[in-house]
Amino acid sequence: MPDAAAAPRLVVRVCDGLSCAMAGAGGLMQRLAGVLGEGVQLLAAPCVGRCEQAPVAVVGQVPVLRADAAAVQAQAAATPDRASAVQAPSADDGEFDAAAAGPGAITTAGAPVSPAHVGFDAYRQRGGYQLAADLAAGRTSADSVLAAMADSGLRGLGGAGFPAGRKWAIVRSQPAPRWMAVNIDEGEPGTFKDRTYLERDPHRFLEGVLVAAQVVGTEAVVLYLRDEYAGCRVILQQALAQLQAAPPGPLPRIELRRGAGAYVCGE
Repeated sequence: MPDAAAAPRLVVRVCDGLSCAMAGAGGLMQRLAGVLGEGVQLLAAPCVGRCEQAPVAVVGQVPVLRADAAAVQAQAAATPDRASAVQAPSADDGEFDAAAAGPGAITTAGAPVSPAHVGFDAYRQRGGYQLAADLAAGRTSADSVLAAMADSGLRGLGGAGFPAGRKWAIVRSQPAPRWMAVNIDEGEPGTFKDRTYLERDPHRFLEGVLVAAQVVGTEAVVLYLRDEYAGCRVILQQALAQLQAAPPGPLPRIELRRGAGAYVCGE
């Protein structure tokens, strides 16, 4: 076994995925080599899911967007050890207009969450969680939701393009117990839709989970989130706590699991 005392105090990863490589990640690695200080390990890493912000370096779990050597050095100097690397503020890319999110948007200055996102109260004020509440109270039937799903033509994006409404109906027809796994591990270059969605509208995502669970009849839900999405993890932890404190109806057991480095691990 390796000596735990020899572990680096901090790890800096530079994404070498296609988008970051085209944006100069190789040169960034060369400029950072030997200048980050004692106890800092520099590694090349596969896609970290921020292709629109390339090149990206991750200091601990803090992403440095459109990174250059000076910005990475500054973040490493501000992050003295692994513990603070998890808690340090994420850099805001400045592309999300908090005002456009409307009254009640959560602006996350000083917290390890970026960017601003639609908060619980703002989401409820706009009618959020109403469908979940109507299903729980019997005002809306599971059959009507299944029919709407089928009519929508919504399909999964995992490759097969399987109709979502048909999938829900098939699972609902199976004997209990039923579990739901939501796989949020997107490691292929160019696939960062889940991250941007969760960073901006987490309660809409959670209501979708609740509606699916109610319609299908699942007793437990596992949210499998890739480890690189530390900011999303904090947002979802906060959003789940808010949901559990004021639920629209009975909730299934919901577990948030940290990913193990591969999409298939979520399966």
